[in-house]
Amino acid sequence: MEEWVGLKWHKFITRHSMPEYDRAAVKLEDTAFSLGILFRALGGPAGLRMLAATPRDYQRRRSWLKKLAGTGAQAELAWRDEESLRLPARIACFPERALNEHLYVWLTALASEQTEPFANWFVGNQKLARQVLDKYPGIRSRYASLVQSYLSHRPDLEKMEPRDRIVEETLRRALVNPGSEPTLPPLFTAPEPVALWLYPYSVLLEDPSTLGDEDREETPVRKSSPKNRRQKKKAERVDSYDQNKGLMVFRLENLFSWSEFKPVDRAGDDTKEEDAESVADDLDVLSLSRDRKAGASAIRMDLDLPSAENDDLYLGDGILLPEWDYKSHSYREDYCCLQPMIADEAAAVDLPGRLKPQAQTLKRQFSHLKPERNWVRNLADGEELETDGWLEFLTDSKHQGSHSDQRIFRSKLQQGRALSCLILADLSLSTDAWVDNEHRVIDVIRDSLMLLSEALSVTGDRFAIYGFSSRKRNHVRYNIVKNFNEPYSANVRGRVDALQPGYYTRMGAAIRQSAKILAAEKAHQRVMLILSDGKPNDLDQYEGRYGIEDTRQAIIDARRMGLEPFCVTIDSEAEDYLPHLFGSNGYAVIREPTELSKQLPRLYVNLTR
Repeated sequence: MEEWVGLKWHKFITRHSMPEYDRAAVKLEDTAFSLGILFRALGGPAGLRMLAATPRDYQRRRSWLKKLAGTGAQAELAWRDEESLRLPARIACFPERALNEHLYVWLTALASEQTEPFANWFVGNQKLARQVLDKYPGIRSRYASLVQSYLSHRPDLEKMEPRDRIVEETLRRALVNPGSEPTLPPLFTAPEPVALWLYPYSVLLEDPSTLGDEDREETPVRKSSPKNRRQKKKAERVDSYDQNKGLMVFRLENLFSWSEFKPVDRAGDDTKEEDAESVADDLDVLSLSRDRKAGASAIRMDLDLPSAENDDLYLGDGILLPEWDYKSHSYREDYCCLQPMIADEAAAVDLPGRLKPQAQTLKRQFSHLKPERNWVRNLADGEELETDGWLEFLTDSKHQGSHSDQRIFRSKLQQGRALSCLILADLSLSTDAWVDNEHRVIDVIRDSLMLLSEALSVTGDRFAIYGFSSRKRNHVRYNIVKNFNEPYSANVRGRVDALQPGYYTRMGAAIRQSAKILAAEKAHQRVMLILSDGKPNDLDQYEGRYGIEDTRQAIIDARRMGLEPFCVTIDSEAEDYLPHLFGSNGYAVIREPTELSKQLPRLYVNLTR
């Protein structure tokens, strides 16, 4: 009963302290796709993702009702950084649904004009708003409706203290006529959040003075939890403890005593904390210490390169490749070193028994793609004389006296499909993850490559198989499994069976090298089939937008060479970045990883039909 009463009280007091119009609410997840199109159509960078903003601490004056309900201490603010545009996950501040939708559109248009971080939040937003209104006159009526309705929901001026009223009046004039107010009066506390404006992406709003100039030391950090992957947290740097200081006082029943404090470093504890995710969700700020080395040491040891005697065979000294820098819109020449490798000691193996039934089915299906021998007419020389052609020749010779080329023969020739396919498999460390109780991602990739190879071996299509992973730009591993001139055999199956999870995913370099190999093929259709389980990343700056843009440029260059890149992925988050990389029709997402071996041959048929 107490729990039921408490829940009802919480809903009641929260609803009255933070009034919202639930029936008119609009969710970002329902409009993100159209807003993304609008953002790019208005000139916003194509590489930015549309994601939900995390509520941030906001030190403002709160009414006694909000203090009683424990609300109003945080706010969902719209902001933009180099990788994403963050908008409120839900907007319900207007009684009309159309106005809530218009607010999403307005914030998107505002963000499309922002090219650099705010030097001054108040002046910068006025400047952006004026640019949008001048550049797109059609949005002026919507903006006027938003401002008129929004001002009625701002705090009542009559109930405000004189110094806060001056700030509020200045904000209202700036909203009605952007660009009319040169400065914001001195702040003693942060004003009520302005829902129609963007905020600095790294500002800490507990200090109202930071609204003028951005604090660049405090930056949001990305959470890795799949459940909350669309949100970011703030971070702060903290000093580690001093092991020479500290006393602990405790009470043991009625005995008071002093005891020396023993600092126990738990930073390197590898035990799994089941509540770690929920604890992190409840934190507003994640505190990071600079000198916790135990965990990093464990990871570094796991990712050390294998010794030469335990590694694959290095083929040469490596290949230098360029890399695209999206900030300077230019290539960094000879920036990456790609190392071709081959598993020379991989033993030849037969097709695993569990795959043989499916392989036989695929071979029967793919046999229909095999070119058939058909009669070709009107040849100057051939297997046999063609009766119709011979009669036409005699008739023309008798009446016209013409003795042109005697194309009166026919032969049964096999006409190929003139197709070459290069399969590029992602062998990054994430492929070591388990998809169920029996299979890892790398196991699914091995089975898929074997089955597709079995099917292609009966079609006559030329195909090659390569794999890749990376450890920074100086070591991009490029595993050769089968080249175009090598027949499919037990040796190739042995190399597929020997594939192991590697390191990271510097995809741009692997695509560029694969494009060079595939471009040398004389086939009419040249397909690059990329198997991946995650987005491009590496230990250096390749993490984030830099890696995305480099991969995209490599794909653009491949298409300019007449190639057809296509990505097949099992990444559940792929739709956030693959449309930007490959286009809307250039990729396929396999929802169940274990279905990859079944879906891959079907995708191949559709691509090469």
